[in-house]
Amino acid sequence: MIAETGLKIALEDPSQPEIMMLLRDGEQHSASLYPVESNHHMPLSALQASNVRFLVVRDANGRAVGTGALALDGVSAELKRMWVIPAARGQGISRIILAALEAHARDEGVHALRLETGVQNHAALGLYARAGFRLRDPFGDYRADPLSVFMQKDLTDNP
Repeated sequence: MIAETGLKIALEDPSQPEIMMLLRDGEQHSASLYPVESNHHMPLSALQASNVRFLVVRDANGRAVGTGALALDGVSAELKRMWVIPAARGQGISRIILAALEAHARDEGVHALRLETGVQNHAALGLYARAGFRLRDPFGDYRADPLSVFMQKDLTDNP
């Protein structure tokens, strides 16, 4: 349990029906903001891969209220599928997920934590900037896209 919030965060299987609904909600939200070619959601099969750590936050009633994934790639990792249900926003759940994903990354020996998000995701952009992420060029298979923002946090000198 997370200090007096009643929230629990744990590694879980993303194929649970309740979690799949949250993932679909996140995809629908992205689709309302961006064209399909600018959405880069990791599919369910990839979320179940051995190099992915998929976290779920549950409220005091056991209801899933947020998700986030860490896709490991050697000394770097990418944040994927960060999503908090609208009814649970404003409670710091995104910060909890982000901190837990960063802790997993550090435990796995990751030196750089990367992400791609959209230009309209103002709350996410603020969260990442406050957490020490800085703008960077596209990485991996990503290409420059005026609707995408690429960020990275160096974990080698940040406790």
